Amino acid sequence: MDERIKGYDHKMTRTLDTLAEELSAIRAGRANPHVLDRITIDYYGTQTPLQQVANITVPEARIIQIQPWEPKLIKDITKAIQTSDLGINPNNDGKSVRLVFPELTEERRKEIAKDVKKKGEEAKVAVRNVRRDAMDSFKKMKKAEDISEDEIKDLEDDTQKLTDQYIKKIDAAVEAKVKEVMTV
Repeated sequence: MDERIKGYDHKMTRTLDTLAEELSAIRAGRANPHVLDRITIDYYGTQTPLQQVANITVPEARIIQIQPWEPKLIKDITKAIQTSDLGINPNNDGKSVRLVFPELTEERRKEIAKDVKKKGEEAKVAVRNVRRDAMDSFKKMKKAEDISEDEIKDLEDDTQKLTDQYIKKIDAAVEAKVKEVMTV
């Protein structure tokens, strides 16, 4: 791969990684500990990810159990989950916090699938923006006469192929997540 394209390839890779992170945080009816990835609590004055102050397990298909290492954190964990966008009410027994995920209705599954597709479109737009930036930089090189017409054409073709590859990867990731969400 041409050195002048590697930077753009890296940006497209980061876009794909970001999409994968966002999709892993979307719950699909089954308990997935990754839905808690963005939840932080105040731990001695520092916002700390939940995974760093508690043991998170999935004892059953639709239950997540959070066992803090310090029992006094239960109130903070409960509050953080309630104020998050999870939409689940935590239950605590004084030793641990349990999240029970209800079965998703068909309507809710369709809403989630639509949201997944929207995130996929946003990722595609980001990849296309990277392509546009690459094309603009190639045109600037051409104006500065640092490069030949043929080299510009090759770089543009390679960038388009790279973009097409990432668009396919995004489509595959979105399709897999939609299938997971729609599976009862």
